[in-house]
Amino acid sequence: MRLVTYRRAGAVRHGRLASDAGDSGPQASRRGRVDTPSGHRVVELGDGDLEGYLTGRTGQTDGAEFALGEVELLAPLLRPGKLLAAAANYQDHVTETGAAPLDKSTLSPRLFLKPPTSIVGPGANVPLPAVSSEVDWEAELAVVIGRRVRDVAEADALDVVAGYMTSNDISARSVDYGFPRDTDDKAVWFFDWLAGKWLDGFAPLGPWLVTADEVPDPQALSIHLDVNGVTKQSGSTKDMIFSVAELIAHASRLMTLEPGDVILTGTPSGVGAVTGEFLTAGDVMTVVVGPLGQLRNTVG
Repeated sequence: MRLVTYRRAGAVRHGRLASDAGDSGPQASRRGRVDTPSGHRVVELGDGDLEGYLTGRTGQTDGAEFALGEVELLAPLLRPGKLLAAAANYQDHVTETGAAPLDKSTLSPRLFLKPPTSIVGPGANVPLPAVSSEVDWEAELAVVIGRRVRDVAEADALDVVAGYMTSNDISARSVDYGFPRDTDDKAVWFFDWLAGKWLDGFAPLGPWLVTADEVPDPQALSIHLDVNGVTKQSGSTKDMIFSVAELIAHASRLMTLEPGDVILTGTPSGVGAVTGEFLTAGDVMTVVVGPLGQLRNTVG
């Protein structure tokens, strides 16, 4: 099932995607794009975004139906309690920057938080920040937690997943506050790197949440990103250093995970920082992760 959050008649609502041909949903094309058939429609389930649906605060009874073109799709989760992300979770992304391969046996997942204000939905503009001229893309699989859990075992971790989304962990590769700083200092470098993840619009999510029953193996999904129709990233979730289950288990050792929490799972090679190519106004980013839907955003 594909669950959506959208704006209709000036209000935020959520529902499920359906079609005259059944609920099989959009299919990935050969080029890595996902086409949404014109016959698709939204079956309304309730008010607000999908957080209410995941926590059980809103019902799951079918309501009125609307053509997909009659509503404005938003990010499936607008203000999750936690938006976590994993850094350096693909070996080819680590080595493309010139770093040595990571030894997983001596590591723990490198998790950080992004603010809810970084979230935008499909079709939304991503504003270029005043503090950086080096804005980069990172196509990622996003995982949505479906129930409250603490210290979950790796073997049980996928059982707490509500579903999966396409995402883009946009990153400012440098930060300029308008005065000189010692950027050779490791602490300064780290906090600049972290601040580069926090900017408004830097976490596009969507176009919908695909429920976990439709993704039997989250480690078998292709990841594709293009900018203005030119392929920049082409990888697979099978190449993660830490699997989805490992990331969830580790995160749940550090904090209680709750319904609607989101985890971005890292990006494969092909980021712009390696070639010095960064996003400029008018660029269009298109991300596809397996059958999870096409996420397209324009840089504004």
